[in-house]
Amino acid sequence: MKPLKPVIYSRIPSSDPALIARAAAFGIADLHEALGAVAGRMSLMSPAMRPIAPGQRLCGPAVTSWNYPGDNLMIHVALNIAKAGDVLVLTNGGGAQGALWGDVACGFAVKKGVAGTVVHGATRDTDAIRELGYPVWATAISVEHPEKRGPGAVNVPIVVDGVLVEPGDIIAADADGVLVIPRALLAYTVERADARAEAERGYRTRIADGEKLIDILGMQAVVDAAGIVQKDCTWEDDAG
Repeated sequence: MKPLKPVIYSRIPSSDPALIARAAAFGIADLHEALGAVAGRMSLMSPAMRPIAPGQRLCGPAVTSWNYPGDNLMIHVALNIAKAGDVLVLTNGGGAQGALWGDVACGFAVKKGVAGTVVHGATRDTDAIRELGYPVWATAISVEHPEKRGPGAVNVPIVVDGVLVEPGDIIAADADGVLVIPRALLAYTVERADARAEAERGYRTRIADGEKLIDILGMQAVVDAAGIVQKDCTWEDDAG
């Protein structure tokens, strides 16, 4: 394996648009659970990655941009390459120095039909971005001036808030967080999310019909198997 040098790749691997559209119909919780206990956790960005406005959602293939700390030259290259429906995924290693994203870039992204931007680092001009209605998630907000000298890379594998993102991976995000769905697992994830959503529709119907959630999920049996004693009194009564 050769060391990675400053480089720009103008294309990303593609996925079935119909599968991406199906994934977009689910919340992050369903997609996260559908990936499974291991992949679901490995693919979920931390709670530090937050939307800058309520009600935001996105789902689309990743155009990645690695930026030297304090510099955002490569985000402009990534924005120029990105196509309608793509998601810009930007990192400088997560530092707040040098804002990676702002409202002027957002305005151009809106014009191109870019689905949104995920920033492992700082964004700024947040009020203006909210007015544009453009979806942005970020780990920090800072107006600090960014240089535009490089080095950097576009459309290479990057680590974003602890998660590996490869160009073309599907980025899904809502108020609950940001999830990376590896391209190879997209069909699997969608099918399992479908099954999970159908099961939960059944739970809601049974709750409406008067059943208890602990019985529907079989949790009482788990409590009993754990040997946890349930007493019909307060803790103060029991202490006496």
